[in-house]
Amino acid sequence: MKTTTKRAAAAVLGAALTTAGAAGAAVAAPATPHKAASDQHVLLLSVDGLHQSDLDWYVRSHPGSALARLVGHGTSYTDAQTPVPSDSFPGMVGQLTGGNPGTTGIYYDDTWNRALLPAGTTDCTTAKPGAEVAMTEAADKNQNALDAGQGLTGLPNGILAMTGQPRSLLNPASLPVDPTTCKPVYPNQYLKVNTVFEVAKKAGLRTAWSDKHIAYDILSGPSGTGLDDLFAPEINSDASAAGFPAGSDWTTDNAATQQYDAYKVQAVVNEIGGKDHSGTQNVGEPGVFGMNFQTVSTAQKLPTSDGLAGGYLADGVTPGPLLTKALDDINTQVGRMTDAIAKSPDAKKTTVILSAKHGQSPTDPATLKRIDDGPIIDGLNAAWKAAGHADDLVAFSTDDDIMQLWLTEHTQAAADFAKQYLLAHSAGGNSISGSSLTVQDSGLSSVYAGSQVADFFHTAATDSRIPDIFGVVQHGVVYTGGTKKIAEHGGADPQDRHVPLVVSRGTDTSASTVGSSVETTQIAPTILRELGLNANDLQAVQIEGTRALPQH
Repeated sequence: MKTTTKRAAAAVLGAALTTAGAAGAAVAAPATPHKAASDQHVLLLSVDGLHQSDLDWYVRSHPGSALARLVGHGTSYTDAQTPVPSDSFPGMVGQLTGGNPGTTGIYYDDTWNRALLPAGTTDCTTAKPGAEVAMTEAADKNQNALDAGQGLTGLPNGILAMTGQPRSLLNPASLPVDPTTCKPVYPNQYLKVNTVFEVAKKAGLRTAWSDKHIAYDILSGPSGTGLDDLFAPEINSDASAAGFPAGSDWTTDNAATQQYDAYKVQAVVNEIGGKDHSGTQNVGEPGVFGMNFQTVSTAQKLPTSDGLAGGYLADGVTPGPLLTKALDDINTQVGRMTDAIAKSPDAKKTTVILSAKHGQSPTDPATLKRIDDGPIIDGLNAAWKAAGHADDLVAFSTDDDIMQLWLTEHTQAAADFAKQYLLAHSAGGNSISGSSLTVQDSGLSSVYAGSQVADFFHTAATDSRIPDIFGVVQHGVVYTGGTKKIAEHGGADPQDRHVPLVVSRGTDTSASTVGSSVETTQIAPTILRELGLNANDLQAVQIEGTRALPQH
């Protein structure tokens, strides 16, 4: 649950980085771009919510499936971990830059920046710093439209006609403002380091990606030129034109999510065939491309959908009926793409990488504790005022199965006050059955405050992007009001972070397994290795020393 006050932070720490340029300048790009290996292709697939245990269960239960074939002709990294926070944006950005949030500057999809100015600011000389940075549907020209406001007819099935250059569909008035230039900061400008797509483009390769918001244009990188074709229909738009209930978006019904994902699959199939995402232009198969699936994620989060119970059975391992159906759909759709690859002339020159931006927690329904974070924040603000302060303490919060607070007073003393309060108060909520329950310590197992947050993320205390409070929740805690969710992601729980990672090359004939711990950030240098490019062309790889995945 995300909340904000109308008050901006009162002060800015002087050396804070705001947009991408300052961070990227410290790492030199290669003087001469490397040339890619001839006719090599990498298809990256992210199945949001998918755990390693889910893939293991499905392959074991369906040994003849497309997913089983992918695993059976590839290398499985069975102890792969996502970045923390385990949110979609740091997860996807990590896979395609090789960097963690402290390096990329991307901590969540919806955050606060103490140095930027609020969206819509025109007088940058008097405006107070402190702004929400929302890389969600809120950045769209029309967040209720599947085409984000392009104005297409024949929707939803005509969505493949959506532009592959959708940056123009971002609403500048919804974007934070750079105090130096007094101009809106676009998602690609907010990223501090370059991406796989930028490196591939410099090497002469075509690039393409499909995801759930226009803000995924962030993957085009600081240059803004990394993506030739971005297909990004808005997942949180109104799905009623497709026959779903009025007011519902594509995530509120799992059948709707499957239909939505199928549009992106068709885009990828078109690209495998050498066309653009719409299937109307002959442009050649991309050197690196891929997409994100949402079907598994919604089946894990929805209590019920389409007459089926969501989530897992009581053992916390076996997918329930809705999730089983979602996994079947993923298998069918992955099969569509791998079958198209098998029929292409470059089949043996194509590597498929399967992973996930994040997992989901909890899988055991009995451990679910839904906690309304509103009263927690209200109580913290009230305690701050009772201590003699005039204003609320919390400027902005992002709380899923994580608690991140940005404070109006950016001091260690204020952060310590918030930490002490959170760890000294109980909070109310409800269980999987809807019965009332109480958690201690605001539902948190540990709290990082002020400089501790900077240390956690391996960044400077002057980083204007990091929260003042970073709270790791007790297992099973999900901050949400009501009973509409049974799982969530975004935190540091092992179930949020332990995702599958399979690398299947066109020349692989048998399965292999690597059981050592790896990170999904290692996907980025692995993609470049498969393309015959230099991983050190990635700035985050230089900064963090990120290595390509070990070869079995």
